[in-house]
Amino acid sequence: MTPQPTTFRPLTLRPVRPGDAHTIAAHRYPDARDLPERPAYAAWVAQAIRDGLYLGFLLGDGAEVIAGAGVTLLHWGPTRGDPQPWRARIVNVWTHPDCRRAGHARTLVTTCLDALRARGVTRVSLGSSDMARSLYAGLGFTASPHEMTLTLRD
Repeated sequence: MTPQPTTFRPLTLRPVRPGDAHTIAAHRYPDARDLPERPAYAAWVAQAIRDGLYLGFLLGDGAEVIAGAGVTLLHWGPTRGDPQPWRARIVNVWTHPDCRRAGHARTLVTTCLDALRARGVTRVSLGSSDMARSLYAGLGFTASPHEMTLTLRD
């Protein structure tokens, strides 16, 4: 039996649309134990895209999305030394395991940063896994030991 030739489809990068919300939710919650989280997040993402508060990009070969990244925009208000009222947080950076280490995440995050620059956003944050830390450092992000959180309860 003769092996079939592999067909190569060129990769395309495109902005996310509200209809991509379920794909984005699957990137954010890829584990089976997180399946119950997906519908609420997908609904939020779809509305945030419509409202212009979620920007994102997907990379695919036409048949399958192989990587994605997004940005949430936060109306922060002007601060001392920075009159620009928006802040951004890079979120949902995901690459299919079979396609990692090929520069796709770098391309997507760079595209997100370019979109933020075009909007005049000057402050960007993110959370990072150990695996991705060098990627973000290479793009100019610096680690901060100052972030703390509090969950308020009734």
